[in-house]
Amino acid sequence: MKTTLPSERAAIVGAIDPDANAAATYTTGWISMADFGALMAIVMAGALGASATLDAKFEQASDSSGTGAKDVAGAAITQMTQAGGDSDKQAVIQCFSEDLDIANNFTHVRLSVTVAVATSDCGAVVLGLDARYGPASDNDAASVAEIVTA
Repeated sequence: MKTTLPSERAAIVGAIDPDANAAATYTTGWISMADFGALMAIVMAGALGASATLDAKFEQASDSSGTGAKDVAGAAITQMTQAGGDSDKQAVIQCFSEDLDIANNFTHVRLSVTVAVATSDCGAVVLGLDARYGPASDNDAASVAEIVTA
């Protein structure tokens, strides 16, 4: 018996579209932790270019415009490398609201993915978990086109 839908427990709150991304840093928008108890980012590495590296981390800020942005301690993956055979792999980063610098009013988080050296296939999705109010899907990113339930 279906009593709770997965979309009521988790929302897509940020994404870095899968693509052949040039060497640069790509970020999601800032996500308010007032809506969720935790975030989980799934970083996906496809074919990494020759000698390429891929880094990903959560950053925190005191508002939705990124004021005072800094890293969330301990919320970064081990660097993926083409030389290390990390093509076609995934990594997960998790962050709880209490991991933020609450004493200094840090309230927002974003995912930052950096491709270095060579163009590489990669993407990421950030899920908001433990919604504080209503179904999690009420906070889905505007890019979510549809939710289908069998």
